[in-house]
Amino acid sequence: MQIICAPLGWLMRVAYSLTGNYGLAVIVFTLLTKLVLLPVSLWVHANGIKMVRLEPAVNRLKVKYFGDPDKVADEQALLYKKAHYSPFATVIPVAVQVLLLIGLVQIIYHPDVWLRQPDLNTRFLGFDLSATPTAAGGIHLLIPLLAGLAALILSLCQNKLNPLQASQGKAAQFSSMAVSVGISLVLGFTVPAGVGFYWIWSNLFTIAQQLLLNKLRPPEKEIDWAELEASRKELAAYTDTGSETVRSREEKHREKEDYKRFFSVGNKHLVFYSEGSGFYKYFERIMNWILENSKLTIHYVTSDPNDQIFDIAKKQDRIVPYYIGQKKLITLFMKLEADVMIMTMSDLGNYQYKRSYYSKNIKYVYVFHYPLSTHMVLHTGALRHYDSILCVGDFQFEEIRQTEKLFGDPEQELVACGYGQLEKLYDAYQATPRTKRERPKVLIAPSWQADNILDSCIDDMLSELLGKGFDVTVRPHPEYVKRYGDRMNAIVKRYEDYKGGDLFFELDFTGNTSIFDSDIVISDWSGTAYEFVMVTERPCVFVDTPPKINNPDYEKITVPPLEMTLRDQVGIRVKPEALEGLAEKIRTLLEDESYGERIREIREKTIANFGKSGEVGGRYILDQVKKAVQARNQKA
Repeated sequence: MQIICAPLGWLMRVAYSLTGNYGLAVIVFTLLTKLVLLPVSLWVHANGIKMVRLEPAVNRLKVKYFGDPDKVADEQALLYKKAHYSPFATVIPVAVQVLLLIGLVQIIYHPDVWLRQPDLNTRFLGFDLSATPTAAGGIHLLIPLLAGLAALILSLCQNKLNPLQASQGKAAQFSSMAVSVGISLVLGFTVPAGVGFYWIWSNLFTIAQQLLLNKLRPPEKEIDWAELEASRKELAAYTDTGSETVRSREEKHREKEDYKRFFSVGNKHLVFYSEGSGFYKYFERIMNWILENSKLTIHYVTSDPNDQIFDIAKKQDRIVPYYIGQKKLITLFMKLEADVMIMTMSDLGNYQYKRSYYSKNIKYVYVFHYPLSTHMVLHTGALRHYDSILCVGDFQFEEIRQTEKLFGDPEQELVACGYGQLEKLYDAYQATPRTKRERPKVLIAPSWQADNILDSCIDDMLSELLGKGFDVTVRPHPEYVKRYGDRMNAIVKRYEDYKGGDLFFELDFTGNTSIFDSDIVISDWSGTAYEFVMVTERPCVFVDTPPKINNPDYEKITVPPLEMTLRDQVGIRVKPEALEGLAEKIRTLLEDESYGERIREIREKTIANFGKSGEVGGRYILDQVKKAVQARNQKA
């Protein structure tokens, strides 16, 4: 205490000798400490500017090595060393303030000793600066309140003036402000009023000091705020894993155990990843062929704790399922070791889910979960980090090859595989007995994108169809109900008094029975319409609402998207504002028997290996595993 208090006591004596007043001496003492420590403050200010200037590079390191905190820490330390930045410099202002407060408390507790004034008058403007506010009460209670107010003003100013605080998010700024104000209030109530008085002036002088520091070294000349914001958005794209729901303690424990179990298994040849239970159907035929024609174990990772794969695995012991949530999945991908990885997830390597850092020889294989073109649905570069693509048909070859050349992507191995989900639906449809109906069933199955049928013309459409000898079912897209439930409820409510008996709303999406049990489907841009056409070999009515274009570059590819060219070949097109005579058009379509043969020819030409996609895909994957094993053996 002697070491701390001796120089501070001397400084206080200088201040008292200049003013002859204890209260003014505290103010002058506060100002003198700011002036004495100005060089240190300038160094800390420069260090803060350097920290903010380095933050974009730090954010991009976190993106590059996402999921590997040790690697991030090593690279960050190298970056700081190269830039001569010391992260410990941010501690210095706090340490200095703590030392000043410790010394000042001792001086104000014993002012007569340190100022060498036996009869020192500690009163100032009605305050006894030696008294503790909680004990003295009355006007003295203003001191801690003013100290808290000064801390609040300082925090608000620093959020604008101090480069380090200005770079923080709103939550961090609010948290820092709350701590500062809280400490000021507690300090002000529990120590002599002179300490709180010092704290008020210290906060106010700090604002003036920050203005001076910004004048001496302007932050705006050294910090690229736009670049900082851009880097934060890049990092946010990785840390935000989408719509992962709040999980129970049991699910978190289960994930932890499955993660540990996954990495406890060595020599994994084959790994499938499923985003949810609904994606198994795209792998099913391939997996079944592999299980029937090899002795391989399939390691199946899913981010859905209720994935159907867990029940399937109970009957098939060579399927080993693991539940890994979306955040933990980032690390799993990074540390993955296997021969072949099969997924339906696009954008591998573009966002948070990367190719393995540990194993560079994994063969990444993409499987489509829709039977249409690639370039309008997927944005540019969505598949560039895959090694192989199991294509639905030859039509996707030219699209992908043009994309590779146009955007400089590496050439991938393309396999004309087919589309197992369509085969499964077709087999189920063929096995279902059909009865002739007196009233044809018309299914309205819109997409959920902007200006879809439900939002643009549903009332006009129903007006044209109801009472015309059809049973009409409206089956919205599940995502539409999820996102725009109020809109859907409003549509249903508008027709709740309709007594015609020929209108039905289907809001249960657990099965596809109603789709393939229909005589004709009306859609806009839903993929379900094409599945209906290919499975039932019946035509469809397409409403020309604005298409959903995920890739603004799609027109650079000269191959027209299949979802556009097929509309005139497997049905008819109508405009949403011109639905007059729709009932008659549907009757004409139902009576035209030429569509069956036409659709079969289109399916044969478009969908590769119809009925054999599981064998083609499975055989290809087995070949890749064998090649990986042979290459490893040769190295050994």
